[in-house]
Amino acid sequence: MPGLYFLDEPEAALSPNRQLEFLGLLHQYCQEGSQFVIATHSPIIMAYPNAWIYVLEKDAIRQVPYVETEHYRVTRSFLNNTKRTLSVLLTDEDGVD
Repeated sequence: MPGLYFLDEPEAALSPNRQLEFLGLLHQYCQEGSQFVIATHSPIIMAYPNAWIYVLEKDAIRQVPYVETEHYRVTRSFLNNTKRTLSVLLTDEDGVD
């Protein structure tokens, strides 16, 4: 039955594979006429096609494209530069590992 659903960080207890399964279920419900408002930090869930993504800032709420979200950019950067990122993060102030 179609409905309006509000979800708060559904990824909290889901592995990446389960988040992908969630996208499949989300799509099924949307095809049946349901709508969702989802608060998420998951770049996987944000990737749902044609999703409207809003960023809540100090003084404004604005719609942003998926690839411009901080979550997408940070995850992409980390996955593309894992060794370098870890090197920077895991080196102490004196430059020693």
